[in-house]
Amino acid sequence: MPGRPEAVGTQPEFAAHRGVEPRCRTWRAEALLRMLENVLEVGERPEDLVVYASLGKAARDWPAYHAIVAALRELEEDQTLVLQTGRPIGVLRTHAHAPMVVSAVNNTVGRWATEERFYQRMRDGQTIWGGLTAAAWQYIGRQGVLAGTYELLREVLRRDFAATSGEGRWLLTAGLGGMGSAQPISARMLGLSSLVVEADPAKIEKSRAAGGVDAVAATLDEALALVRAGTNTAVALLGNASTVFAEIAAGVVTPDIVSDQTAAHDALYGYLPEGLTPAEWHELREKDPEQVQDRARRSMARQVNAMLTLADRGAVAFENGNNLRVQVESLVPGADRIPGFMPAYLRPLFCRGIGPFRWVALSGSEQDLSVTDELAATLFPERPEVAEWIKLARDQIPPQGLPARSCWLGHGERSRLAVAVNQAVRAGRISAPVLFSRDHLDSAGMTHPRIGTEGMRDGSDGVTDWPLLDAMLLSAAGADLVAVHSGGGGYAGWMQSAGVSVVADGSLAAESRLRLALDLDSGLGVLRHATAGYPEAEAALSPDLTFLAKENDDA
Repeated sequence: MPGRPEAVGTQPEFAAHRGVEPRCRTWRAEALLRMLENVLEVGERPEDLVVYASLGKAARDWPAYHAIVAALRELEEDQTLVLQTGRPIGVLRTHAHAPMVVSAVNNTVGRWATEERFYQRMRDGQTIWGGLTAAAWQYIGRQGVLAGTYELLREVLRRDFAATSGEGRWLLTAGLGGMGSAQPISARMLGLSSLVVEADPAKIEKSRAAGGVDAVAATLDEALALVRAGTNTAVALLGNASTVFAEIAAGVVTPDIVSDQTAAHDALYGYLPEGLTPAEWHELREKDPEQVQDRARRSMARQVNAMLTLADRGAVAFENGNNLRVQVESLVPGADRIPGFMPAYLRPLFCRGIGPFRWVALSGSEQDLSVTDELAATLFPERPEVAEWIKLARDQIPPQGLPARSCWLGHGERSRLAVAVNQAVRAGRISAPVLFSRDHLDSAGMTHPRIGTEGMRDGSDGVTDWPLLDAMLLSAAGADLVAVHSGGGGYAGWMQSAGVSVVADGSLAAESRLRLALDLDSGLGVLRHATAGYPEAEAALSPDLTFLAKENDDA
């Protein structure tokens, strides 16, 4: 069996299949196969099956990958492929309205959910970290978080600066990996200049070539001059985040906003310690992993101390969902003065079921994406910000992988768009099926007490019932793929999430699946936040949502 995919025709070695002819027996299976291929096409190290965040993998190993592909190609409408931590276990006879694929990745009992045990099991080939969307084959490159980063920065400008534009202001951050590369693009959309520190020159070049950054500065002084010129410029600087942040904090220049999107959640594989080159880091990781983790956390502590200094000088500082504060809580007293992005800015949207929805034109046709975009831009006149976002995305987001879009839509809105797209597929206005999905970090899809569920009003930050209930409901709805993931590496013991994919193939059966799955998914998110006591969620309740928790509590 080959160790990796072969190049086909003029396609690159790692590329999702395009066109209107399926290779599988159903379009539902073909859609999932193309998404598996697509996460490698847009991934960071596809040759290692790594999609993003240093360790997030699409499958356990290459034999498992090829076995998954073979199973998808033969899968019948009334069968379900079962995946266990990135490998296929079996194909079971279910029924035509059941999921095509169910997947569980790295779910372990609490006392086993430690970094040390995860790394040992990973080295032994027993487990992987599936990320959030890597092993669920839902990752669409930088665009997967680009809309969320845009929404976040827009809220920062609105709340902290009473502004709708970032003109004349600048953001200091770090990380140009698969998701971090969304930061300068989102900032630019809002008129913000940005300085992104990145330790890997290859990632800087990749972002520059894609139009993600406008300039690569040779020195910190040059970088600061560019971002302070007020010209809405995205600047990259090669360097270590801890070193550069500390140098800025020691000077007199203060950014307006400061954050970070390195893979700091993983002190062993995700964050380069000060004083090491990438080659030295990789070598030392094999020889002395404990030393690497200790040095990485001390470097993170220096970066966090710098962020606190800049916050004291007037910068708006927040953590952008990578466990940076957790890594240094024993080293930096007061690290929790830096708020998490969810309780600080985005929770009111989650209360309404609004979150990171996405769709993918499986044909590879930009015209198919254009039709879908146009539907999204016109269906929600009561929310003009949706049309505004679609226009920005079409004009300013560099293409990557299969044509895709992310857009923050809420309860009822997601199914409305998906059904309209399904009808367009049936009418031939869209040439091939479209897949709908979302990030796992969604209103009901995740428990993570330092990211999505930090600071819940009822103290339920670490309760994992919600993503498990979500997966059960999605399976009952017949979603095409349902995944349940737990944390690995530095996220071990910190997270539980559920993911969903549903295919609009133009059929009436697909219309039913889309409406059921997407409404149940977002509806549970509204109920989850109403249960926690958020009035915004109670106000968002609709006739299809019967809220019982408050009645029980009152009784």
